Amino acid sequence: MRSVAFYTLGCKLNFSESSALGRSMEEHGYEVKPFHEVADIYVINTCSVTDNADKKCKKVVREALRTAPDASVVIVGCYAQLKPEEITRIPGVDLVLGASEKFRLPEFLDTLQKNASPKYFAKPVAEATTFHSAFSFGERTRAFLKVQDGCDYTCAFCTIPLARGASRSSSIAEVVEQAEKIAALDVREIVLTGVNIGDFGQEDEDFYGLMQALDTVNGIDRIRISSIEPNLLTPDIIDFVAASETFVPHFHIPLQSGSDMILRRMRRRYLRDVYSDRVQRIRAAMPHACIGVDVITGFPGETDEAFAETYQFLLDLDISYLHVFTYSERPNTHALTLDGVVPQKKREERTTQLRNLSEKKRRAFYDAFAGSIRPVLFEAERNGARMHGFTDNYIRVETAYDPLLVNTIVPVQLGKQNADGYMLAEHIFDDLDIWNERIHAELKSN
Repeated sequence: MRSVAFYTLGCKLNFSESSALGRSMEEHGYEVKPFHEVADIYVINTCSVTDNADKKCKKVVREALRTAPDASVVIVGCYAQLKPEEITRIPGVDLVLGASEKFRLPEFLDTLQKNASPKYFAKPVAEATTFHSAFSFGERTRAFLKVQDGCDYTCAFCTIPLARGASRSSSIAEVVEQAEKIAALDVREIVLTGVNIGDFGQEDEDFYGLMQALDTVNGIDRIRISSIEPNLLTPDIIDFVAASETFVPHFHIPLQSGSDMILRRMRRRYLRDVYSDRVQRIRAAMPHACIGVDVITGFPGETDEAFAETYQFLLDLDISYLHVFTYSERPNTHALTLDGVVPQKKREERTTQLRNLSEKKRRAFYDAFAGSIRPVLFEAERNGARMHGFTDNYIRVETAYDPLLVNTIVPVQLGKQNADGYMLAEHIFDDLDIWNERIHAELKSN
């Protein structure tokens, strides 16, 4: 039996696809091994959102060959679609598969020869029109479920439409079927993933309808939305999450800039007033909700004044944390034609400022729940004697390792934060009557 190991770079969508590819390999008679073990073939699923993601790919190739010098190396994912010929020049790479071809991985591996010249197969991205279902499985507590792929937006900084093609979706019926399969695997939480999941829909279906259908699936305790554009986060969606006992109060909403001038240059489909409106609507419906934000520093034209505007906007906004990205030039994007290039050092300084702000926001959000009781899904062992989990509203919680807690949702009274940024579990309730009668009522009242 030949063996294969996977390494995934980038987003939750990539993780769902790597897991699906792994199951496909098993169906074709391959043994799937952990990446750190010796395998016959290593498959690296790549990202190409930033230049750093490309560099990481090269590093992972070296790591694979250090473990197994005679192994074959296959590159798939966004980087593979954008620069297939360039990747074949990385020492040790044997095969590169583009956006459509990666789902035919077993077929290509059957004829792969280590000592042959590197080959690449990548059709034009316009031909990537088929939706391929996928979900991750391996970590029992949570699964990433792919519901949408590609993007029709033309944001000035983004290569994803070039790497993944036009927006396309599963059907509601197919997603529900996938969710039921996940429930049968004893997974407690589903995270809905895609490139632009708010754009989900075939014919008369839409994301709101998908949420309604998933809310009725038995056996799944939690459903989390990975990320959704502010212009697609409708009041109906917010109200539905507020009323649902399955969809959790956690929103991750890309902003990218708090300056309307920069948002226009970025070709985003909203201005900051729309964003602040969505945050206010969430807070009004769910004061306890966690709200995460994506933001980019150093985009062309971001003057000191524009950055100050972004910083103040985020400082005043009632949000929980930031994911901060330093702008990097990407080939074939509109941003390359814009003037006002920001020096690299200044980009990095701004990133540091916003990451410091993010830590202050996160700590303040956590501190607001000290002493309160929230449901925690415990995941796994951490540092030998400790384990961690997440509340419904995405607060990381740590406690002493107890194997009986793994993959369970229990009411926990939250204590203080530790040096690693986890909240300590002050008390874990094992009396479900207390939870059902008192805690659940308290949560609803909040």
